[in-house]
Amino acid sequence: MKFFKLLGIAQGSLMKNRTRSVLTMLGIIIGVGAVIVMRAIGDGAQQDIEDRINSLGTNLLMVRSESNSLGGVRRGAGSSRTLFIDDIEKIREQCSLVMAVSGIVQVSGQVIGGGTNWFTSVQGVDPDFLTIKSWEVEDGTMFTERDMRAKTKVAVLGASVVENMYNGVSPVGQTIRIQKTPFKIIGVLKAKGQSAGGQDQDDTVLVPLTTAAFRLRGDSQYVSQIYVSALSVDVMDAAQEEVSQTLRIAHKLIDGQDDDFTVRSQSELTEAFTSTTQTMTTFLTIVAAVSLVVGGVGIMNIMLVSVTERTREIGIRVAVGARSTDVLIQFLIEAVVLSVMG
Repeated sequence: MKFFKLLGIAQGSLMKNRTRSVLTMLGIIIGVGAVIVMRAIGDGAQQDIEDRINSLGTNLLMVRSESNSLGGVRRGAGSSRTLFIDDIEKIREQCSLVMAVSGIVQVSGQVIGGGTNWFTSVQGVDPDFLTIKSWEVEDGTMFTERDMRAKTKVAVLGASVVENMYNGVSPVGQTIRIQKTPFKIIGVLKAKGQSAGGQDQDDTVLVPLTTAAFRLRGDSQYVSQIYVSALSVDVMDAAQEEVSQTLRIAHKLIDGQDDDFTVRSQSELTEAFTSTTQTMTTFLTIVAAVSLVVGGVGIMNIMLVSVTERTREIGIRVAVGARSTDVLIQFLIEAVVLSVMG
């Protein structure tokens, strides 16, 4: 018999038992739906993590000083003072694969203003910091290179600081005190949310790097770390190597001598989290696929029952010349139609 003739017979048989056909398809429907939903959940989680990591900065390279020892105790990465403001200028001038660079001077303390106070993170940064972090100013403006050179006492507040100190009302033009030093508020940053590590990125106050180093910390040369933005994702590895070589020359390190700094790529963090979410997505997909197997078993059982019920029909077909193969193909087509419709 021709294939389309068998297809028509299969459809006619399924239509005679509509309720049973629909219930049989339900197993496939649930199985396919479960696979789609579980896959979507996994992909969504992966995208969310990637977005959070990307919020840390665009094509970000993080340079930190190495650890030092105090009384024989290693104090961890970033504890030694081997990164300086001069290193920032050398990277900016000598690295051709770098789009933007900013030093970081970390100063935590009580900020007083708006009739209240708030303990937050005060960061001395370069104007390029917003470019690196893909951050925007919602109200007011960012400080400039002129403010850097003049060590101007100006500040840009994060959204969380504004919310807690000024009830969400823009304080541009007002004055705050950081470690008893008055700063004029010139801008408010757009809300950025939590980082991949769960930290509130908006709970911060930005001031010019030189101002933080000279007026707040009292150490004019040392920087906590350096953020570097590569030209593109494709040149991240090359930019990382270029920055390393530039700093080795600047620090006068000879061949065979260990680096007194570390350069880490944002891609390393992305790969670690992505690997975890991919494992989770694969696991969820396998679990959901079990529903498809169950649906397939359901169709198998229904077709077995159908064969038993239609013994007379099969006998008539065999009597008029049908072969066992023809009967087998007929029931297989019915099973395929059920699966495809499901």
